[in-house]
Amino acid sequence: MTQPDNDDIAAPGPRTESPETARNAAPGDERKPRRFGRRRRVCIMCADHIKVVDYKNVGFLRRFISDRARIETRRKSSACAKHQRAIARAIKRARHLALLPYTAEHIRESGMGHR
Repeated sequence: MTQPDNDDIAAPGPRTESPETARNAAPGDERKPRRFGRRRRVCIMCADHIKVVDYKNVGFLRRFISDRARIETRRKSSACAKHQRAIARAIKRARHLALLPYTAEHIRESGMGHR
């Protein structure tokens, strides 16, 4: 009597990888599942080797301002502490020179802040 191939039979028992890693894994990719969850985000400026944050580069600074014209937190902007401080300083300088707004456009038009 011949034995069936092991490839045809699925071994019962506990799964060795989580369902998320099974879904996200590429075919033929046998990586070890992550132990502590999500991968840490890298600072954009550290990755691009940006030394100085220029306050005149308004297009770059707008990425770090919310729709309400507030400076985004480190969690949302994915910047390290050093670059987050430089971004905040550059945004404040640009606001002082009227390159960036202090408030959102719709708040200025409706006059919501005045009593």
